[in-house]
Amino acid sequence: MKIIFSSTIGRSGLGGQAWATLQYLLGLRALGHEVYYLEDCGDTSYVWDWEKAEWNYGLDYPAAYVHACLAPFGFGEHWIYRTNESSRGLALERFLEICHDADLLVMRAVPLWAWRKEYDLPRRRAFIDVDPGFTQIAIANGDQGIADGIARCERRFTVGQRIGAADCLIPQDGGPWLKTLPPIFIPEWPMAQSPATHFTSVMRWQGFREASHGGKTFGQRDQEFPKFIKLPKLTAQKFRIALMGTKPEDLTRHGWEVAPGEIVSITPAAYREFIQQSHGEFGVPKHGYVETRSGWFSDRSVCYLASGRPVMIEDTGLADWLPVGEGLLTFHDLESARAAVEKINSNYERQRSAARALAEKHFATSRVLPDFLTKAMN
Repeated sequence: MKIIFSSTIGRSGLGGQAWATLQYLLGLRALGHEVYYLEDCGDTSYVWDWEKAEWNYGLDYPAAYVHACLAPFGFGEHWIYRTNESSRGLALERFLEICHDADLLVMRAVPLWAWRKEYDLPRRRAFIDVDPGFTQIAIANGDQGIADGIARCERRFTVGQRIGAADCLIPQDGGPWLKTLPPIFIPEWPMAQSPATHFTSVMRWQGFREASHGGKTFGQRDQEFPKFIKLPKLTAQKFRIALMGTKPEDLTRHGWEVAPGEIVSITPAAYREFIQQSHGEFGVPKHGYVETRSGWFSDRSVCYLASGRPVMIEDTGLADWLPVGEGLLTFHDLESARAAVEKINSNYERQRSAARALAEKHFATSRVLPDFLTKAMN
């Protein structure tokens, strides 16, 4: 098939977002498909320049980042970064030809731009919701831009594995919602071998505003992480957070080591190196993911698992669909978090092997993407 995959590599300018997209591009190509990357900015491109700490309103800066991320993997001629009238990478005329011939257009971002007639040309459209709960609440609360864009996609997927469960608080507006998992292209994420000392994570303190639905308010990590702020004082284990969105001293005074998240994640290579040089991941989801019992699991955590780095993460209802206890441990309070650290460290090599096995069995692109494509095209 000929597949167009749309996401936000250039607008984020961060290696983690690039990898979340690369997993799909590499995995779909490995399955034998012809794959193109699309990034549509609507009327105007505006992105944050991490190095200069200022907004950039041109196309050259973000397009150069897209090219730098994709070219090493053989996609140097298979991408377009566009606005209404201009583009970088593929020429608009060539991209329109691809749209005419495409079998599937996949959107891994809420399509906020005005719907373009060329996006109706591929045989099918699929949307992947990577912000479960917040996407559906926006629709339920009347965000017509999000609702209309998603409605143009014949198939809508979510990584919220528990949507529809009796105790899951996510509304089902915008559906029906099919389930999919964050995939990982295993050949690019080998088992890491070097010893490491720190549990780590890459974390944005507050990315978006909180959302309210059904009389409840669902927030970001700034509302969830403080529950575990004292953990470094309860164990000899070292922790390092690659942090964006708040002052480092908010964490360092409680014993956390802090690295600048925008530097750790500035390129796909830097992001992968940070993860593979970690002892494991300590993950705290957004408050909304926990409170809704969403069943959310991060594409970042999957990278840790594939690298043979065990993951300990606050529970979002994971045990309903994913084995926990070996390679992946969940916690819900300070004491269970401390216990998870001790269990991982008590037999680290066993936990490493179990982590890798989880990635291979549940998240490998060779397993996730054929099911995704079958559902998307039928």
